[in-house]
Amino acid sequence: MGTPLIDHNLVSTEFSEILYEKRPCRDQHGQPVDGLYNAWIFLNNPSQYNSYTTQAVKEVILAFRQASNDRSVVTVVFTAVGHKAFCTGGNTKEYAEYYAGRPLEYKQYMRLFNDMITSILHCDKPVICRVNGMRIAGGQEIGMACDFSVSSDLAVFGQAGPKHGSAPDGGSTDFLHLYVGIERAMQSCTLCEMWSAYEAYHYGLISQVVPVLRKDGGWIPNPLVITDRFLDEHGAIIYGKRKSGEEAAAARELMQACEIDLSGLDEAVEALATKFLYMMPDCTSKTLNSMRKKKLEHWNANSQTNRDWLALNMMTEAKAGFRAFNEGPKGHREVDFIELRKRLAAGEPWSDELVEAIMPQKEAEK
Repeated sequence: MGTPLIDHNLVSTEFSEILYEKRPCRDQHGQPVDGLYNAWIFLNNPSQYNSYTTQAVKEVILAFRQASNDRSVVTVVFTAVGHKAFCTGGNTKEYAEYYAGRPLEYKQYMRLFNDMITSILHCDKPVICRVNGMRIAGGQEIGMACDFSVSSDLAVFGQAGPKHGSAPDGGSTDFLHLYVGIERAMQSCTLCEMWSAYEAYHYGLISQVVPVLRKDGGWIPNPLVITDRFLDEHGAIIYGKRKSGEEAAAARELMQACEIDLSGLDEAVEALATKFLYMMPDCTSKTLNSMRKKKLEHWNANSQTNRDWLALNMMTEAKAGFRAFNEGPKGHREVDFIELRKRLAAGEPWSDELVEAIMPQKEAEK
């Protein structure tokens, strides 16, 4: 027998808020390979759209460290439970009820968040984001830290920060322009308008889009969006845009007659992972790290000072925005922006009274 191998993990971990699985690699014929695996890391909070709590962030860090150190792991798949959401960012209930108004606490949380992003960027294995549903806000940021993204065509992508009291400084202001260019990144980060999976693919944000609706044994592309490229009356490319009016109503009716089946998404992810099985491991790791430098240049320059600002913002706009999202009625979870701007223009300082005055319930009472 050879020399016993040293365990380089920091701690032994039992996961409670995420799932960690090792699935056998498949060879080029689709057969399982004995002794080699892909590590699947699942966010597991589907009732809250797989938003991550503080505990979940800790577990994701340790899971990536474990997968990175595991000599038998070839590729890491980062995904989530269910079909509605990959991740919608931090858990707004926890933000509103614990972190709002407590900048020092949030600053410690943001150190954990930064470590989560870094753990993905420093993983010794290729990381595939299996986008099983919406990828929004912090979910978009942890997704972009991955090396590849394969998406359900029902997913949507985007930011939520300026609409709900934050800035997308957990990675989007560092990474998004590298994928889609500065103007599209500016639009997404400031206006918080969502992109369909087909738009995200067209813009270069993700590697592949996979239909997940089945009807009568066949696959149906997302009927809510335009999945063919053609030019509008102004010569602009129409692709991936959301339908409206009667077209949208007919699309929703069709969707009701379909079942959601993620097996095609899984097959696409497994096929991508298999490609890495036939690459030199060290050469692959070096290439990954060289390519990741483009993200890391921005991330390392900005993440600490962004953390400082995000913490202080918990005393003002984040305190209001997260409370509004947590407490507001469905479909009306934003502050009264006009009332806020009027009060600030009049020189009113931030206070508990100001926050109460702009809560969505107050606007609904008018």
